[in-house]
Amino acid sequence: MAKGKFLISGSIHYPRSTPEMWEDLINKAKNGGLDVIDTYVFWNVHEPSPGNYNFEGRYDLVRFIKTVKKSGLYVHLRIGPYICGEWNFGGFPVWLKYVPGISFRTDNEPFKAAMQGFTQKIVQLMKSENLFESQGGPIILSQIENEYGAQRRALGSAGEAYINWAAKMAVGLDTGVPWVMCKEDDAPDPVINACNGYYCDAFTPNKPYKPTLWTEAWSGWFTEFGGTITKRPVQDLAFAVARFIQKGGSFVNYYMDGELAQLFSQISIAILPLGLLSTICTISCLLGPSASFQIARTQSLTLQDHFFEEDKCPTLTVQSRGHAVHVFVNGQFSGSAYGSREALRLTFSGSVNLQAGINRIALLSIAVGLPNIGLHFETRKAGILGPVLLNGLNQGNGDLSWQKWTYKVGLKGEAINLASPNVVSSVEWVQGSLLAQGKKPLTWYKAYFNAPGGDEPLALDFRSMGKGQAWINGQSIGRYWMAYAKGNCGRCSYTGGYGAPKCQHGCGEPTQRW
Repeated sequence: MAKGKFLISGSIHYPRSTPEMWEDLINKAKNGGLDVIDTYVFWNVHEPSPGNYNFEGRYDLVRFIKTVKKSGLYVHLRIGPYICGEWNFGGFPVWLKYVPGISFRTDNEPFKAAMQGFTQKIVQLMKSENLFESQGGPIILSQIENEYGAQRRALGSAGEAYINWAAKMAVGLDTGVPWVMCKEDDAPDPVINACNGYYCDAFTPNKPYKPTLWTEAWSGWFTEFGGTITKRPVQDLAFAVARFIQKGGSFVNYYMDGELAQLFSQISIAILPLGLLSTICTISCLLGPSASFQIARTQSLTLQDHFFEEDKCPTLTVQSRGHAVHVFVNGQFSGSAYGSREALRLTFSGSVNLQAGINRIALLSIAVGLPNIGLHFETRKAGILGPVLLNGLNQGNGDLSWQKWTYKVGLKGEAINLASPNVVSSVEWVQGSLLAQGKKPLTWYKAYFNAPGGDEPLALDFRSMGKGQAWINGQSIGRYWMAYAKGNCGRCSYTGGYGAPKCQHGCGEPTQRW
């Protein structure tokens, strides 16, 4: 690494693209003037169950870093393993929540044991491939923890003990490269504290002998379903970086890849053009209880004829917290309710057709991801919290919340891995475009198309769909939800500092159509 060189970095997260895309993305970053590629490490994809590791395909971290090395760039490896990262559960595997006695990101022995085990796993993997700069590799910085300052202050002595332990544990792994903690002013020596934010020209490290690092220069803000797209004016970002350099900064990382081509004439990171696929002629669907959703709760209710009011259906009311609920009575779909970006809590209230004798009520609760930030976010509750009320019976209103409910996580389609090309032909499909137009919940759709010629990136247009997930050749390409953006779109004001409410785009359009 050249002495006295100001380093310009850009974030490219390897699981967010395919291995076939990595070399092109990295080379474009290099040609745009970057010196360093920054990436988080994603615990949940690498250890989906305790002790079972996955470093294949788009999760091949070694291959990604070797691709960066091949291009002649450096790497900042942000191990975390808490990353936030606009990623489900902050990068933590869901099984971690169920470790007995665990409490996330504090002086808690079960959590520290799990965190140390994964951190050691990643460090040893990097060492075995000689990927640290001390071994001749491209990794010049590593990060432990992530934006811990606010949590440390909230936890007091437990937070202090934890952050001191984390620093000592990381340094003890003997990587031969510096460790960083971002947004943690009290990072213990020799760990370097770094700045994240829109502006970092007022930031100074906690010791005069530490370099001034800007680990996340925010080029905009993340987009939520139902929210607008915010774009920071490149002039403002360029000026912020110039002031940071003027004040003695030595490293800046643009977070994250996409739409930085306008930033400077010498900086550009790949923007993938969106193409519209040809019309698909045949749409088929799988009818049955199969979908990639969260929790289904069921309860049986026995009613006699005299419980019903003549010519009037009872009303079922279900209260839930994020993000949607589908209601089925005696196997028949009865309706849905959806939360919103502004109000996660939702209420389903609708007439239901009950029968004399046993009635079966099934509630399918859907969560669009788990919380990824905040104090003890692992304890936050979502889904059907109650009450569940049945009104309009001759015997009065009934509270079903305290009845015996059964539940299960995940449904049949997930269990059999229906999206896999090897499994998709093992079930019976029903053909018909009218089924697709009905957008019936718990329905799988499949279609075939010939890939267009050439190497240009493609995108799928989901405007004709409702809400769900999509796979191509067994690979998930993410969620879609035609939630139309609400906001205040208009002329972008350059006055004052930039913040997420400024410079909104896409009002009245689906947040994520492609």
